[in-house]
Amino acid sequence: MREALIVWGGWSGHEPEQCATIIRDFLEQDGFKVYVENTTEAFADPSIHDLSLIVPIFTMSKIEKEEVSNLTAAVRGGVGLGGFHGGMADAFREAVDYQFMVGGQWVAHPGGIIDYRVDIAKPDDPIMEGISAFPYHSEQYYMHVDPSIEVLATTRFNGDHAPWIDGVVMPVVWKHRYGQGRVFYSSLGHVSSEFNVPEMKTILRRGLNWAAR
Repeated sequence: MREALIVWGGWSGHEPEQCATIIRDFLEQDGFKVYVENTTEAFADPSIHDLSLIVPIFTMSKIEKEEVSNLTAAVRGGVGLGGFHGGMADAFREAVDYQFMVGGQWVAHPGGIIDYRVDIAKPDDPIMEGISAFPYHSEQYYMHVDPSIEVLATTRFNGDHAPWIDGVVMPVVWKHRYGQGRVFYSSLGHVSSEFNVPEMKTILRRGLNWAAR
């Protein structure tokens, strides 16, 4: 049986506990044995090297050196890493090794909660299969990204809230390798109610399954 660890915490505005419960439920439906922790100390446990998947939901906050060292080593060794929105890509802002592993870092969401569109960059990828461009109402993440990531979906900024980025096309969903580990990320999912958007939930669910060894 595949085993997954969800570690939630950090800024409460992203509803990490509620999101952890949703992800736990669908991973269990997909055949995972799921462990849930709410402290970064879980990342320092040597047993995480035996997992199939780790899902961080921990916006901002701090991570200790030994915690990030063990986590990145586990993923380099083949453990999958997957997550969404600020819970994965705005976590541990001072930990550059963590950001290198994720493949990107949030830097802004001009306009706050707005309407925008998600475009599919790789419709033939199994994670995106059958999903067409769709409207979305949430934070439109502007990110600094690793040029080596494989971009699966994008969004275009219209410049209404930051004119100097008018027309910029930004990755929304990506995957890449970190050592032997598979890493998946989606910037969708500001709060738990966004899991009611079928495209958002389907993309994340498929992506987490892809990441898991």
